[in-house]
Amino acid sequence: MSPHWKSRFLFFFNTICLFRFAAFTCQSIASYPHPEFPCKPPDHHHYAFCNTSLPVATRAQSLISHLTLPEKIQQLIDNATSVPRLGIPSYEWWSESLHGIASNGPGVTFNGSIQSATAFPQVLLTAASFNRSLWYLIASAIAVEGRAMYNVGQAGLTFWAPNINIFRDPRWGRGQETPGEDPAVAAAYAVEFVKGFQGGNRRVGGGNGYGFGGKRVMIGDGGRDELMLSACCKHFTAYDLEKWGNFTRYNFNAVVSKQDLEDTYQPPFRSCIQQGKASCLMCSYNAVNGIPACAREDLFQKARDEWGFKGYITSDCDAVATIFEYQNYTKTPEDAVAVALKAGMDINCGTYLLRHTQSAIEQGKVHEKDIDRALLNLFSVQIRLGIFDGDPIMRLFGKLGHQDVCTSEHKTLALEAARQGIVLLKNEKTFLPLNKNSISSLAIIGPMANKTELGGGYTGVPCSPKSLLNAFPAYAKKTTYSAGCLDGVPCNSNAGFTDAISIASEADFVIVVAGLDLSQENEDRDRYSLLLPGYQMALITTIAAVIEKPLILVLTGGGPIDVSFAKGDPRIASILWIGYPGEGGGKALAEVIFGDYNPGGRLPITWYPESFTSVPMSDMNMRADPSRGYPGRTYRFYTGDSIYRFGHGLSYTNFTYKLLSAPNKLNLLGSIKVESRKNVSEQSGDELNYIHIDEVEYCDSLIFHIQVSVMNNGNMEGSHVVMLFSRLPNFFKGAPEKQLIGFDRVHTIPYRSTQTTIMVDSCKHLSIANENGARILPLGDHTLMLSDLEHIVSIET
Repeated sequence: MSPHWKSRFLFFFNTICLFRFAAFTCQSIASYPHPEFPCKPPDHHHYAFCNTSLPVATRAQSLISHLTLPEKIQQLIDNATSVPRLGIPSYEWWSESLHGIASNGPGVTFNGSIQSATAFPQVLLTAASFNRSLWYLIASAIAVEGRAMYNVGQAGLTFWAPNINIFRDPRWGRGQETPGEDPAVAAAYAVEFVKGFQGGNRRVGGGNGYGFGGKRVMIGDGGRDELMLSACCKHFTAYDLEKWGNFTRYNFNAVVSKQDLEDTYQPPFRSCIQQGKASCLMCSYNAVNGIPACAREDLFQKARDEWGFKGYITSDCDAVATIFEYQNYTKTPEDAVAVALKAGMDINCGTYLLRHTQSAIEQGKVHEKDIDRALLNLFSVQIRLGIFDGDPIMRLFGKLGHQDVCTSEHKTLALEAARQGIVLLKNEKTFLPLNKNSISSLAIIGPMANKTELGGGYTGVPCSPKSLLNAFPAYAKKTTYSAGCLDGVPCNSNAGFTDAISIASEADFVIVVAGLDLSQENEDRDRYSLLLPGYQMALITTIAAVIEKPLILVLTGGGPIDVSFAKGDPRIASILWIGYPGEGGGKALAEVIFGDYNPGGRLPITWYPESFTSVPMSDMNMRADPSRGYPGRTYRFYTGDSIYRFGHGLSYTNFTYKLLSAPNKLNLLGSIKVESRKNVSEQSGDELNYIHIDEVEYCDSLIFHIQVSVMNNGNMEGSHVVMLFSRLPNFFKGAPEKQLIGFDRVHTIPYRSTQTTIMVDSCKHLSIANENGARILPLGDHTLMLSDLEHIVSIET
């Protein structure tokens, strides 16, 4: 985010109360219910694990030493059992917070003094904003509400979000939950979400009112590594199939090449851990190359030893059971428990470990030291969360309560997120925005227009649920509505068309809201077609044929839709994608259609044609293979036709770029390790066309900056997403067609230019994975691309 846009954006939230605990003047919540907690005086506060002056590991070891073996086993499940003799209450590890506090996990309840929480847009739409600062603020707001709900006994402190799997196949039912198909975007989102959610760089006292400035009290302060809440990067790894053909997520074996694992599936998890400092990893149901993900000791060890992971590893719910029951990887339940624990998993969502660990110990397949290792990770995170620090109401975040949930600031942030994510896909003859002063009647048609369930999967109870329809009476003297499809989104008949035609023919302008909902795409539900469900396409074309003016098509849902019929139809002037926009979605959509907000969202996924459904969903290969007619996946490798490409998004104005500064050459010789220089110097010409990244000693010396001027050539202000791509020298087999290496959202003023700078880390952004999964930096001409502007950076030795 550019400094100019960032200042405007933050000013917009200049009363945001994300950090009310710093200077709290509201009434105390001490009278409200709050969670049971360990280390209560006078009987249970004297244990070493209650001593806040001791190191985390010392306290965790102390707690382990006080437990019997049966008590230890009872801590290995999400619903950890209480230990009354030590004053330790039960604890539920499973709470959800994907895009707001959700009701999916048993750790959260809305039956109490807090009966709702802010429903932000589903992640895919938020990702379409390409705005890191927005991602951070949303996560921070969710964290405040989560901690407030903990303080009144309605949530835990460990939440299982974000979902950072790659949206590899357009049919995946949970793609909506992810930041999209690009590993760099998913990685960036993971970092911002985890930092915002766990309290990274959070400051209290003084500052500027948005949580920046003042005294730092969280991550990085004093070595205790405290957490406001715990975030969990999921689902580790190569998980992106629910139910397709004979495959389910429980029995699927993801066959992934070393190359694809390194440069597509793993980067978001690496960044989530290395830069985001996530305190939890969740292993997925599927197997990876024949070994269940929750039994992949090599991947867990890589996360801890190479990436520096310091946290706990949980299974997805009942994923330990699937090792034996679905994947038939082990001969007995005890073997499944043993292989997961010895691989490095720490806790089982479900009861499998509770039921089978004792017998696994008796059979000599699990040892108490394996359990102690797991408990050390679990208790260390709980200690960092302050669970063993005494009464939470007396601690740093103790004054957060019901007054900090569903605040006007949070609801405004949810609205802003929807605004920034909405993507204008088509706008023939600048049909939009409509002039609100010249419209007397408006017809809104479609099965999703009058629904208030606009959050998508993993949604809680919204603060102020409103339909899309609800926002439009403010813009037109007369607004009429017809569902068109009597059974909702499935639209299995045309019985409702007559009423829709009637109101459409009498209105000045017509908006048709079509697309997907959770009946079409969801957890445990993949799609088989990319077309609109049922008779929806017929509804759209029927309405378009009977009205005088072209119609406006609004598309809901996460998965790409083949709307080629609408893209090429002049009777459909404009198309907008709004994903699952959350509780502010209706107002945001109306503001965009009537020009109160200039759309600037970009697609975070490729929209494929229906013909792509002939590609087996079970094929995990990213790269195209012409020999077998395989087109590849995602914009980086896909060679086929697209309905709309990754990064597509229009505005009510137009922009041009000017490259202000960028290097022409980079010389590697001084950055290469001494022992490698002789080998490099002895090779010349075609003998040397790449360097292994592990041969580069000083990657920081290869960082450079691209300075760009963005000119708004129109008469409307608005934000614009700058996307910097690179294309490698053309002699590398398996190289991406292009790849995103940097992005920024800048605010622009009519007929004025705005400058922004994008950092390029050559070792990270200009490298690729070879067929062995090793990262290499190609030598030669790298092409940097900003829209139609290209610049060559030559890397030499």
